[in-house]
Amino acid sequence: MITKQTHDRTAEPSFEQKQTMLDHLGGPSGMLYSTLPVVVFAAAIPFAPLPITIGISITVALLIAGVRLWRGEKVMTALSGVFGVAIAGGVAAWTGSATDFFLIGIWTALAGAVVTLGSLLARRPLTGIAWNAMHGGKHDWRADRPSLRAHYIATLTATVMFTVRFVVKEWLYLADSTSWLAIAKVAMGTPLTALFAVVVVWAFRRTTKRLIKNEGQARA
Repeated sequence: MITKQTHDRTAEPSFEQKQTMLDHLGGPSGMLYSTLPVVVFAAAIPFAPLPITIGISITVALLIAGVRLWRGEKVMTALSGVFGVAIAGGVAAWTGSATDFFLIGIWTALAGAVVTLGSLLARRPLTGIAWNAMHGGKHDWRADRPSLRAHYIATLTATVMFTVRFVVKEWLYLADSTSWLAIAKVAMGTPLTALFAVVVVWAFRRTTKRLIKNEGQARA
Protein backbone atom coordinates (compact mmCIF):
# COMPACT_ATOMS: atom_id res chain seq x y z
CA MET A 1 0.00 0.00 0.00
CA ILE A 2 2.83 2.37 0.83
CA THR A 3 4.52 1.67 -2.49
CA LYS A 4 1.30 2.32 -4.40
CA GLN A 5 0.70 5.65 -2.66
CA THR A 6 4.23 6.78 -3.41
CA HIS A 7 3.81 5.87 -7.07
CA ASP A 8 0.49 7.71 -7.33
CA ARG A 9 1.92 10.88 -5.87
CA THR A 10 4.94 10.95 -8.09
CA ALA A 11 3.33 9.79 -11.33
CA GLU A 12 1.50 13.07 -11.92
CA PRO A 13 3.58 16.21 -11.37
CA SER A 14 1.73 19.12 -9.84
CA PHE A 15 1.04 22.27 -11.81
CA GLU A 16 3.57 24.13 -9.69
CA GLN A 17 6.26 21.80 -11.07
CA LYS A 18 5.28 22.54 -14.65
CA GLN A 19 6.26 25.60 -16.63
CA THR A 20 3.68 28.35 -16.57
CA MET A 21 2.78 30.53 -19.53
CA LEU A 22 5.13 33.24 -18.30
CA ASP A 23 7.96 30.69 -18.21
CA HIS A 24 7.35 29.82 -21.86
CA LEU A 25 7.44 33.52 -22.72
CA GLY A 26 10.74 33.96 -20.92
CA GLY A 27 9.16 35.35 -17.77
CA PRO A 28 8.16 38.98 -17.19
CA SER A 29 11.63 40.14 -18.27
CA GLY A 30 11.24 38.21 -21.52
CA MET A 31 8.05 40.03 -22.37
CA LEU A 32 9.69 43.35 -21.56
CA TYR A 33 12.65 42.47 -23.76
CA SER A 34 10.27 41.87 -26.67
CA THR A 35 9.01 45.47 -26.50
CA LEU A 36 12.42 47.18 -26.63
CA PRO A 37 13.03 46.68 -30.38
CA VAL A 38 9.53 48.03 -31.03
CA VAL A 39 10.22 51.15 -28.96
CA VAL A 40 13.51 51.66 -30.80
CA PHE A 41 11.74 51.24 -34.16
CA ALA A 42 9.09 53.84 -33.29
CA ALA A 43 11.70 56.25 -31.93
CA ALA A 44 13.99 55.93 -34.97
CA ILE A 45 11.46 55.99 -37.81
CA PRO A 46 10.94 59.80 -37.75
CA PHE A 47 14.69 60.36 -38.17
CA ALA A 48 15.91 57.52 -40.41
CA PRO A 49 14.81 55.74 -43.60
CA LEU A 50 12.69 52.63 -43.14
CA PRO A 51 15.44 50.09 -44.09
CA ILE A 52 17.87 51.63 -41.61
CA THR A 53 15.23 51.72 -38.89
CA ILE A 54 14.44 48.05 -39.49
CA GLY A 55 18.15 47.24 -39.31
CA ILE A 56 18.48 49.11 -36.01
CA SER A 57 15.53 47.28 -34.45
CA ILE A 58 16.88 43.90 -35.56
CA THR A 59 20.30 44.79 -34.16
CA VAL A 60 18.73 45.67 -30.82
CA ALA A 61 16.83 42.36 -30.86
CA LEU A 62 20.10 40.50 -31.54
CA LEU A 63 21.85 42.28 -28.67
CA ILE A 64 19.00 41.39 -26.33
CA ALA A 65 19.14 37.77 -27.51
CA GLY A 66 22.86 37.72 -26.76
CA VAL A 67 22.25 38.97 -23.23
CA ARG A 68 19.56 36.36 -22.68
CA LEU A 69 21.80 33.57 -23.95
CA TRP A 70 24.59 34.81 -21.68
CA ARG A 71 22.16 34.62 -18.77
CA GLY A 72 21.55 30.97 -19.58
CA GLU A 73 18.10 31.15 -21.17
CA LYS A 74 17.06 28.56 -23.73
CA VAL A 75 18.16 29.26 -27.30
CA MET A 76 14.65 29.29 -28.78
CA THR A 77 13.34 31.51 -26.00
CA ALA A 78 16.20 33.97 -26.47
CA LEU A 79 15.92 34.01 -30.27
CA SER A 80 12.13 34.21 -30.45
CA GLY A 81 12.27 38.00 -30.22
CA VAL A 82 14.75 38.17 -33.08
CA PHE A 83 12.49 36.07 -35.31
CA GLY A 84 9.49 38.24 -34.45
CA VAL A 85 11.28 41.51 -35.22
CA ALA A 86 12.81 40.08 -38.40
CA ILE A 87 9.42 38.94 -39.70
CA ALA A 88 7.76 42.24 -38.80
CA GLY A 89 10.62 44.14 -40.40
CA GLY A 90 10.40 41.98 -43.50
CA VAL A 91 6.71 42.79 -43.94
CA ALA A 92 7.39 46.51 -43.50
CA ALA A 93 10.29 46.40 -45.95
CA TRP A 94 8.20 44.50 -48.50
CA THR A 95 5.28 46.96 -48.38
CA GLY A 96 7.39 50.06 -47.76
CA SER A 97 5.11 51.16 -44.91
CA ALA A 98 6.34 51.65 -41.34
CA THR A 99 2.92 50.82 -39.90
CA ASP A 100 3.10 47.37 -41.51
CA PHE A 101 5.80 46.57 -38.95
CA PHE A 102 2.84 45.93 -36.63
CA LEU A 103 0.69 44.02 -39.12
CA ILE A 104 1.65 40.52 -37.94
CA GLY A 105 0.73 41.45 -34.38
CA ILE A 106 -2.67 42.74 -35.52
CA TRP A 107 -3.40 39.55 -37.47
CA THR A 108 -2.22 37.44 -34.53
CA ALA A 109 -4.62 39.26 -32.20
CA LEU A 110 -7.49 38.67 -34.61
CA ALA A 111 -6.64 34.98 -34.94
CA GLY A 112 -6.39 34.62 -31.17
CA ALA A 113 -9.80 36.24 -30.69
CA VAL A 114 -11.42 33.98 -33.29
CA VAL A 115 -9.86 30.76 -31.95
CA THR A 116 -10.62 31.40 -28.28
CA LEU A 117 -14.17 32.57 -29.04
CA GLY A 118 -14.71 29.51 -31.21
CA SER A 119 -13.60 27.23 -28.37
CA LEU A 120 -16.10 28.92 -26.05
CA LEU A 121 -18.95 28.53 -28.56
CA ALA A 122 -17.99 24.87 -28.96
CA ARG A 123 -18.13 24.49 -25.16
CA ARG A 124 -14.51 23.39 -25.07
CA PRO A 125 -12.60 26.31 -23.53
CA LEU A 126 -9.10 26.38 -24.93
CA THR A 127 -7.36 26.70 -21.56
CA GLY A 128 -9.10 23.54 -20.38
CA ILE A 129 -7.88 21.66 -23.44
CA ALA A 130 -4.37 22.94 -22.71
CA TRP A 131 -4.57 21.87 -19.07
CA ASN A 132 -5.73 18.39 -19.99
CA ALA A 133 -2.98 18.04 -22.60
CA MET A 134 -0.38 19.02 -19.99
CA HIS A 135 -1.67 16.26 -17.74
CA GLY A 136 -1.73 13.44 -20.25
CA GLY A 137 -5.14 14.11 -21.80
CA LYS A 138 -6.80 11.55 -19.52
CA HIS A 139 -9.01 13.71 -17.30
CA ASP A 140 -12.71 14.35 -17.86
CA TRP A 141 -12.35 18.01 -16.89
CA ARG A 142 -15.54 19.10 -18.68
CA ALA A 143 -17.61 16.87 -16.38
CA ASP A 144 -16.43 18.84 -13.35
CA ARG A 145 -18.53 22.01 -13.38
CA PRO A 146 -16.25 24.19 -11.19
CA SER A 147 -13.27 23.30 -13.38
CA LEU A 148 -15.24 23.92 -16.57
CA ARG A 149 -16.45 27.26 -15.22
CA ALA A 150 -12.89 28.28 -14.35
CA HIS A 151 -11.72 27.55 -17.88
CA TYR A 152 -14.65 29.43 -19.36
CA ILE A 153 -13.49 32.46 -17.36
CA ALA A 154 -9.83 32.01 -18.34
CA THR A 155 -10.60 31.52 -22.03
CA LEU A 156 -13.05 34.43 -22.04
CA THR A 157 -10.27 36.57 -20.56
CA ALA A 158 -8.09 35.58 -23.51
CA THR A 159 -10.88 36.45 -25.96
CA VAL A 160 -11.30 39.90 -24.43
CA MET A 161 -7.54 40.46 -24.41
CA PHE A 162 -7.12 39.54 -28.08
CA THR A 163 -10.20 41.49 -29.12
CA VAL A 164 -9.08 44.67 -27.36
CA ARG A 165 -5.65 44.38 -28.92
CA PHE A 166 -7.07 43.89 -32.39
CA VAL A 167 -9.63 46.69 -32.21
CA VAL A 168 -7.22 49.29 -30.83
CA LYS A 169 -4.30 48.36 -33.07
CA GLU A 170 -6.43 48.08 -36.19
CA TRP A 171 -7.86 51.54 -35.53
CA LEU A 172 -4.37 52.99 -35.06
CA TYR A 173 -3.16 51.11 -38.16
CA LEU A 174 -5.90 52.61 -40.29
CA ALA A 175 -4.98 56.01 -38.82
CA ASP A 176 -1.37 55.38 -39.98
CA SER A 177 0.01 56.18 -36.52
CA THR A 178 3.31 54.33 -36.08
CA SER A 179 4.17 55.95 -32.75
CA TRP A 180 0.82 55.16 -31.19
CA LEU A 181 0.97 51.60 -32.50
CA ALA A 182 4.25 51.17 -30.62
CA ILE A 183 2.71 52.67 -27.49
CA ALA A 184 -0.30 50.38 -27.81
CA LYS A 185 1.93 47.33 -28.21
CA VAL A 186 3.84 48.18 -25.05
CA ALA A 187 0.75 49.17 -23.03
CA MET A 188 -1.34 46.16 -24.09
CA GLY A 189 1.51 43.67 -24.31
CA THR A 190 3.07 42.75 -20.97
CA PRO A 191 0.27 44.08 -18.70
CA LEU A 192 -2.57 42.24 -20.47
CA THR A 193 -0.52 39.07 -20.92
CA ALA A 194 0.40 39.10 -17.22
CA LEU A 195 -3.26 39.54 -16.26
CA PHE A 196 -4.27 36.69 -18.54
CA ALA A 197 -1.50 34.50 -17.10
CA VAL A 198 -2.77 35.13 -13.56
CA VAL A 199 -6.28 33.99 -14.54
CA VAL A 200 -4.91 30.93 -16.34
CA VAL A 201 -2.75 29.95 -13.36
CA TRP A 202 -5.83 30.24 -11.14
CA ALA A 203 -7.89 28.05 -13.49
CA PHE A 204 -5.10 25.49 -13.85
CA ARG A 205 -4.52 25.23 -10.09
CA ARG A 206 -8.23 24.97 -9.40
CA THR A 207 -8.56 22.12 -11.89
CA THR A 208 -5.42 20.40 -10.61
CA LYS A 209 -6.69 20.54 -7.05
CA ARG A 210 -10.09 19.12 -7.96
CA LEU A 211 -9.11 16.45 -10.47
CA ILE A 212 -5.63 15.35 -9.46
CA LYS A 213 -5.04 16.07 -5.78
CA ASN A 214 -8.53 14.90 -4.82
CA GLU A 215 -8.04 11.72 -6.89
CA GLY A 216 -4.76 11.07 -5.09
CA GLN A 217 -6.43 11.55 -1.71
CA ALA A 218 -9.30 9.25 -2.70
CA ARG A 219 -6.87 6.49 -3.74
CA ALA A 220 -4.95 6.92 -0.50
